[in-house]
Amino acid sequence: MYKKILLAVDGSEHSKRAAKHAIKVASLVPGAKVEIISVIDLSKVKTEVLHGELKQKRQQALEEMKNCFEKEQITHELKIERGEPGPTIVSYANKNGFDLVIIGSRGLNSLQEMVLGSVSHKVAKRVHCPVMIIK
Repeated sequence: MYKKILLAVDGSEHSKRAAKHAIKVASLVPGAKVEIISVIDLSKVKTEVLHGELKQKRQQALEEMKNCFEKEQITHELKIERGEPGPTIVSYANKNGFDLVIIGSRGLNSLQEMVLGSVSHKVAKRVHCPVMIIK
């Protein structure tokens, strides 16, 4: 079943909900392991000060998620990557042979998604394993 799970997070409420679902799924499969990937896109941050603030906020949100996994005794590992979130998550997932990718939905409406594209949509289209998108 889903023994090797990739959870893509960005610290948002959507990704916190995705983390809760990852815990539920992993708790159903003995020996399941969750890798938590967080991708920082530094090209969208204009100053070095904002880089530090972004990293600190992201780190705090990731610590909260890690505590949830530890509390439920789910084997997990945290990876922080740099780059554009969609392609970076897809590349990491495809290179490392995951059984399932879990990602939060940003909640875009149809027009916004058509114009902007969403990370979850890009991941779902390009990853070579099942993808669970959490609203």
